Amino acid sequence: MQVEFWADVICPWCYIGKARFEQALAGFEHRAEITVVHRAFELDPGRATVEPVQEMLAAKFGPRAGEMEDSVAQLARDAGLEYRLDREVGNTFDVHRLLHLAGERGLQQEVLNAVLHANFAEARSLFTVESLSEIAAEAGLDPADVKAVLDDPAAYADEVRADEKRARDLGVTGVPFVVLDNRLAVAGAQPAELFEKALNQAWEA
Repeated sequence: MQVEFWADVICPWCYIGKARFEQALAGFEHRAEITVVHRAFELDPGRATVEPVQEMLAAKFGPRAGEMEDSVAQLARDAGLEYRLDREVGNTFDVHRLLHLAGERGLQQEVLNAVLHANFAEARSLFTVESLSEIAAEAGLDPADVKAVLDDPAAYADEVRADEKRARDLGVTGVPFVVLDNRLAVAGAQPAELFEKALNQAWEA
């Protein structure tokens, strides 16, 4: 059974939601027969600059930003995740292109996990060629393949846009968004128990 997981790599709710889903999957009787596929979603596709996440949140939410981020950080820790507040935000299109390369190489989840850990747990930049290349190579991608993709703006661009078009067609306006067996959808970073229930429902349908 295929599970499609729409997410952006700078989205804290996707980071938390993925951990909760994986907790549910770990206890699922048929987990060996589940294939999880990352689908691209950009929270801010028009973004052309890189800035500290705290500055972005302050501009968007004002005085509430710090309290909101502290609350998300606690939820991340509750899910067993490390969560740094000194991260950056930027355009994630290139990261999603590399995740499609990783999918072709059978390393998509490994690279996705490495990217999420680098961003949220280590506050490493995803927005320079050097840093992104390092992270991808550490996860097992061939550095020559990574360079070829990052040097060619058209590489896997259509695949990323196809993911995003499908999300629009499904009416997705936020992430994470999970589609199980093309028949059941779960929106948001739901508790592991709800993901477990969805896995069972989709399997039995």
